[in-house]
This record gives sequence, structure tokens and C-alpha cells, in this order.
Amino acid sequence: MTATLASAEQQRPRRFDDVKGWFPSLDQVLFAALLSRQRRRGERGDLLEMGVYLGKSAIFTGTFRGDGERFTVCDLFDAPAPDESNAAEARKSYASLTRVAFEENYLAFHDGLPEVVQATTSVLDGRIPPDTCRFVHIDASHLYEHVVGDIGIARQSLLPGGLVVLDDFRSEHTPGVAAATWEAVFNRGLRPVCLSTQKLYGTWDDPEPVQEDLLAEARDRGDMNISVQEIAGRRVVRFSGRPRPPVAPVSRFAGDPAPAGAAPSSTAPARAAARRSAVRRVAADFLPPVVTRAIRRRRG
Repeated sequence: MTATLASAEQQRPRRFDDVKGWFPSLDQVLFAALLSRQRRRGERGDLLEMGVYLGKSAIFTGTFRGDGERFTVCDLFDAPAPDESNAAEARKSYASLTRVAFEENYLAFHDGLPEVVQATTSVLDGRIPPDTCRFVHIDASHLYEHVVGDIGIARQSLLPGGLVVLDDFRSEHTPGVAAATWEAVFNRGLRPVCLSTQKLYGTWDDPEPVQEDLLAEARDRGDMNISVQEIAGRRVVRFSGRPRPPVAPVSRFAGDPAPAGAAPSSTAPARAAARRSAVRRVAADFLPPVVTRAIRRRRG
């Protein structure tokens, strides 16, 4: 058994929150709302995710795949990057990423894998048939030219009324994503449905029916901040906050004992308090009284 595989098995997730990745509860709520809405309305079609990291959002999205629908994920994983700029990005952000880790995580929650394409997302052009997808999540390269291409693939693959989600459209370290996203809004017909802290949700069709349903659900929940704005004559709905997450996918390892040495999460506050007490004792023993009093006043 390779070291990589052994490591993946040792870290097999017992809970959805055990899967590493950036998929906050706000986006979990929005994914669930939009994918459930499609299900209620009988909207069928394939699912596509470009860039999967260790699989957190893919695991979540996969729970909404219907019978006969295809779910395709595309990522370089640990394959060589096609150009130096992409390779530099991978070295900086995703050095520990492997396909084995993704597949182990995904299979902890699902009986089978999605269709896995280990390559740059550009290979999807022509590989994903036009007008076949109802939901596309773009979270691959942060380089402007690549995101432009990913948006083009999403547009040609989406069915009428289909939805695209663009990650990192406003992060300070991803200006290329921001440029490509808003260029698509102003020049390529993409219409925002809503914005979260990290993602822009959009469509190339009328966004208003989807917006109305999202607003109604958010008002019923009462745990999300809602802001309705206008950009270039178009309504844009913005959600923020930390709402209650929806019901998470269940791991087949949920009943396994915690790994040796892992402390229950409920003990974390006690450990932090103990560390603070130790620091105070050290300060009282070794610092001059005037310094100790100044520190206590500042903390107070």
C-alpha cells in the first residue's frame, strides 16, 4: 500500500465536516435550495464541477444526482500542469491534493464515484455535450484566461434555465476570477441570481423566478441577512451570515471510533481556558507587577 493511500485511509471522514475544504454553511444552504428547487420542478439534467480539491462540495452536490443523470468532476489532482503559471498556482495552494484522497472522501458518502476527468478543464470543451447540464460549479483555476474558458464551457453545456456557480469571484487573491466573472455579466449575457460571501450564482436565462423562491425561503428561515441591490439595471440579491447548515450527507464511517489521540470537540474550550490560565500563572511568576497589571487592564 502506498503512503498516500495509507494516509487517505487513516483520515477517512466520519462526518461531512471532517472533509477539508471551503464550503461554508451559507453556500450549503444555497446549493440545497437551488438543487432542491430543480428537483421539485422536475428539471432534469447532468451536474458538472470544475475543480474539486478534496471533494467537499462535490460530495454535497452528488446527493442531488437523479437516476440516469451524469455527474462529472474535473481536476488536475496530482497530474503535471500544462503551463508554468498553472503549475505555480498548484504548488502554492494544492500541493497535498491527490486523486486518491478525493476518491476516498467521495466514496465515504456515496456508493460510486462520479465521472472523474483528471486534466485541465479545457478538455471539457467538446467532451460535455451542449445543453445537457442543469447545474455547473466552477472552482478550478483562478487565472483569468482559464476562468474565461470555464465560463464558456458552462454556457454551452447548460440547459435552458440551468445555473452556474462561480467561486472566489470577490476574494482579494483571485482578481482574475473577479475580472472574468463580471466581464461575463456585462458582455456575455450572464445574469446574477444571487451572491454569497464567496460565490456568484447565475444563469443565462431569466433569474427572477429563482430569486423570488430564494428570497421566500430565506425569509422563512430567518437566519440569513438579505440585501437586494441593482447593478446596471438588474436586480442582484445578496445573502450573508452563517445560517444553520442543511442536513449533511452521512458517512459510511459515521459509527467508527475517533482516531487515537483525537479529543472530542467539546473539550476545545476547556483546553483553551487551561492554556490561558497557564499563561497568566507564568506572567504572575516572572513579569514585574507593573507589567502584569498593565496586561490585565488591557485584557479587561
